[in-house]
Amino acid sequence: MNDFTRNDGRASDSSRTDAQAADERPVLIEAKDLCKYFPVGGGRVLKAVDRVSFVIRSGETLGLVGESGCGKSTTGRTLLGLYPRTSGEIRYGGTDIGALKGRELKEFRRQCQIIFQDPYSSLDPRMTIAEIVAEGIRVFEKLSKEEIRQRVNSLLARVGLTEDFANRFAHELSGGQRQRVGIARALAVSPRLIVCDEPISALDVSIQAQIINLLLELQREEGLSYLFISHDLSMVRHISDRVGIMYLGSLVELGSSDQVFRESLHPYTRALIAAIPDADPDAADTKGHSRLEGEVPSPVDSPSGCRFRTRCPYAQEACAADIPPMEEAAPGHFVACRRWRELQ
Repeated sequence: MNDFTRNDGRASDSSRTDAQAADERPVLIEAKDLCKYFPVGGGRVLKAVDRVSFVIRSGETLGLVGESGCGKSTTGRTLLGLYPRTSGEIRYGGTDIGALKGRELKEFRRQCQIIFQDPYSSLDPRMTIAEIVAEGIRVFEKLSKEEIRQRVNSLLARVGLTEDFANRFAHELSGGQRQRVGIARALAVSPRLIVCDEPISALDVSIQAQIINLLLELQREEGLSYLFISHDLSMVRHISDRVGIMYLGSLVELGSSDQVFRESLHPYTRALIAAIPDADPDAADTKGHSRLEGEVPSPVDSPSGCRFRTRCPYAQEACAADIPPMEEAAPGHFVACRRWRELQ
């Protein structure tokens, strides 16, 4: 029987710029050539996730970035088994999750949780906040009513809410308060990995920083691993150890946060960085990268070869020939572009 018991040994606190120390952390979960296709009729399929590979190490945050519809959220949900994968491997603790059954599958679901994007629709309006947070505890642990009540109050306090919220309903809370409840619900079963599916996109800017700081604090205290999904590059850079850039269902660049933002290689990554708003209007055009133009092609009828070629200012005829493989341009820095050397 595979051992999925929680390991409380935590990696030592290290600088987010120390890529070598991060690489020494044990791999918690791995996706290899992960695919998720949806049939759309007429024998056609929507390739929401197509041959995506990455690892998430113990205690680290992997940021996943891309335009809306690029497959970020589908990747996160497929990683947790909320969507059945079409093909590829998902290995947790070295074991393919497809081989897990019974108690082992239940333990995997306990250790891997999710914070949903929309705090307005992800909470059951008929349940009190206490019932929402306690639901997972009742499933995975045998505690008395009083022990559950104390655990719920402790979790609410941990995410910045008082005991008074326990008997309220979701419609009585603000967006930020609801997202804190979503975090408390995810923490209730002592997970090791949390998929954060755009957890701040529906919140006011003033609340976003509070939620991010809360996630960072919880990671330091609990040794949590995050898959942080967002279209906000500035926030991803702030919270992530490593960053993956997705375009039309595929990863096009993957590396440490510093590598991706300071030494970006793929034209799509550079275009996204060029689009980040700058507080100094005089410096707005000094990044030196081409701005992104055109519309994202349909994932049902994606272009041949490099999928980004229809919007790439550097595309050549050869780019239409076949899909470029991921190449390791520098230690830990991968890019899927046949022309990245020429663009340096």
